[in-house]
Amino acid sequence: MKVVIIEDEQPAARRLKRMLEAMQLNVVALLHSVDASVNWFNENEHPELVFIDIQLSDGLSFEIFEKVDVKSAIIFTTAYDEYALKAFKFNSIDYLLKPIDTDELVHAVSQYKTKSKSDLSAVQTDLEQLKKLLIKSSEPEFKTRFTIKIGQHLKVIPVGEIVCFYSENKGTYVHTNQNRSYLIDETLEQIQEQINPSQFFRVNRTYTVNLEAIKDIVAYTNSRLKISLDHLDIASIVVSREKVKDFKKWLG
Repeated sequence: MKVVIIEDEQPAARRLKRMLEAMQLNVVALLHSVDASVNWFNENEHPELVFIDIQLSDGLSFEIFEKVDVKSAIIFTTAYDEYALKAFKFNSIDYLLKPIDTDELVHAVSQYKTKSKSDLSAVQTDLEQLKKLLIKSSEPEFKTRFTIKIGQHLKVIPVGEIVCFYSENKGTYVHTNQNRSYLIDETLEQIQEQINPSQFFRVNRTYTVNLEAIKDIVAYTNSRLKISLDHLDIASIVVSREKVKDFKKWLG
């Protein structure tokens, strides 16, 4: 059986090659990048089986299959965590978690030998679905609402209703489009990790503002900016000098 290995970590590639050759498999190529793989598949007969890492030095390995109609069965070798690996639920694709275990490798190859031609013909379709799932699972998840305590009651505030977060007298507050402020438990630093950076920007040490709440932006002294927000009684908030460049980039 002819096999190709696509792996940018050369020690890992050589180790896998030795393991496969010990199983009497013929490793016809060791490839280390998307570009090299595309060129090889365009110029050579496709092997029965390809072992391929998802993240290569010059991009995701899915780019190979977008440029070449690969006629081989696919086994991914990946360091993705267990959550992401739940995406691998396809007839034509298998995976091995790195570092590769010998018994698992033997089992994966054995499983390939039992697959029918109809299973293997579904590779391209399955790859496209797998790409979408893996990209989705790797995207950060941001809060869509904050829950605060008011006396014995809990109040849920959707992110879309938040004008800004601010700190005052060693406390942190969320201000809403009902022109109300509520004390919350998190610090501004903790909140920054929970909110979408495309929607919120920390303009200075005190304020993190919602893009949709910005009413006006005015040039200020020393290359700084002043902004005013809807539903906030403060006349203006100064964007600190060191934040101005990033703030303008954030505005787009």
